[in-house]
Amino acid sequence: MIDGLLILLFFQFLGEILIRLTGIPLPASVVGMVLLLVALLLNTPFTQRVAPAAGALIKHISLLIFPLGVGIVLQWHRYEDYALALAVAVVIGTILSMLLVTLMLKKLMGKPGDPHEH
Repeated sequence: MIDGLLILLFFQFLGEILIRLTGIPLPASVVGMVLLLVALLLNTPFTQRVAPAAGALIKHISLLIFPLGVGIVLQWHRYEDYALALAVAVVIGTILSMLLVTLMLKKLMGKPGDPHEH
C-alpha cells in the first residue's frame, strides 16, 4: 500500500510541476488526478498498486474534508456576505452531482436483459 500512496503523491507532484511551469489556473491536485486518470486508462503497470491506497483514502475521506469545514466555521465572517450564494451553489451542485452519477451508473450498468450486459 505504501507504493500506491507514493504513486498518488507522485502524480500530485507532477500536477504541481505542470501548474508551476504553465501557470494554468487550476489546483495542482486536480491536474495530478487528471494525469493519474490518463495513466490508469492507459493500463500502466502500477494500476493494481494504486487501488488499495486509493481505497484506504476514500474510506477515511471524512478526515480529509473535516479541516475544510473547520476552516469555514472559523472564518465565517469572511463568507457570511455570500452565504445565500454558497448555500444555493452547494445545494444545486449536490443535486446535479447526484443526477449525473445516477445517469452514468444507469448507462454503465445497462438495462436488465440487455444483450450487451456482462
